[in-house]
Amino acid sequence: MTNAEDLLETSTDEASLAHSLKRSAQIDKAIDEDPSRFRVLTGDRPTGHLHLGHYFGTLQNRVKLQNRGVETWVLIADYQVITDRDGVGPLKERVMSLLTDYIAAGIDPEKSVIFNHSQVPALNQLLLPFLSLVTESELHRNPTVKAELEATNGRAMSGLMLTYPVHQAADILFCKANVVPVGKDQLPHLEQTRQIANRFDKRYGRATKEHPVFPRPDALLSDVPLLLGLDGTKMSKSRGNTIELRMSADETAKRIKKAKTDADRHITYDPQNRPEVANLLLLASLASGQSPQELANQIGDGGGGTLKKVVTESLNEFLAPLRAKRAELEKDPAYLLEILRRGNERANEVANATLAEVRKAMQMDY
Repeated sequence: MTNAEDLLETSTDEASLAHSLKRSAQIDKAIDEDPSRFRVLTGDRPTGHLHLGHYFGTLQNRVKLQNRGVETWVLIADYQVITDRDGVGPLKERVMSLLTDYIAAGIDPEKSVIFNHSQVPALNQLLLPFLSLVTESELHRNPTVKAELEATNGRAMSGLMLTYPVHQAADILFCKANVVPVGKDQLPHLEQTRQIANRFDKRYGRATKEHPVFPRPDALLSDVPLLLGLDGTKMSKSRGNTIELRMSADETAKRIKKAKTDADRHITYDPQNRPEVANLLLLASLASGQSPQELANQIGDGGGGTLKKVVTESLNEFLAPLRAKRAELEKDPAYLLEILRRGNERANEVANATLAEVRKAMQMDY
């Protein structure tokens, strides 16, 4: 690619982001005015246990949207576990852990629909017509697919990984969600979904604004704090550098005690030059409500030991109600399974209706 092309692509990306930010602000305001106009789809892959990055990055926001009156659909994406791995691992245990974390964090099954991929056949059947609407080159250009290909070290990519963006489109469109909370890096996925919705309606004669088969979902962008792992690298389940929501207060203290800091005893909030210290201050800030700068000033020359003590106390106090609720829920697995059964039942009702509409549009309603 030439320099001119590089500049053009950068300019286009910046313009697209600016538009998405403006549109997101409009949607946020519209939710306050009439939340009944919106349906949100969000979710997680059950590849491990949820940690603080998940809580502060997404879970907290989902609960706020739900409590603002937005119809919220939460997907446990169990089929997507096998996009990039050879087996499912202890899948049932992780699905139950995810479900427990959701409810303990404040997702209300009376207000929100919690469901999983493998139990909603009609959702997955949408993959067939959707795959006919995208090209192989478009899939290869998707940033997530490109990143996965680069990380394989020559290992062949699975067909499910290549079509991951299309599966995500099916997740969003089957329930006709019109808002998806995403980070800036996930905007290409949502654009792919909008493209599929547009192409379906255009190809099958339902392109009028009054009667589209699918909505054109918008992104709801939020300023999610970038949290590092306790070792100063990217927070990841596989690296063991996280604090899981299910951990006890003692386990949390042990993890934080091993957290990376630096040699300067005077604590300051300087994300650029002191990322590990800044990350710990940010964790304490999110848990306590005080700004990172205020916490740094209070610790002063107390060094890394005092900083870790502040972080431990703040997090354990913040997480105590969630952990108590979690322990209560774990005692009643039948209740958790009933929540999932009800959510899957509702998801199947909606998915079957959407698939019937798709078949009619495609003249396959025999």
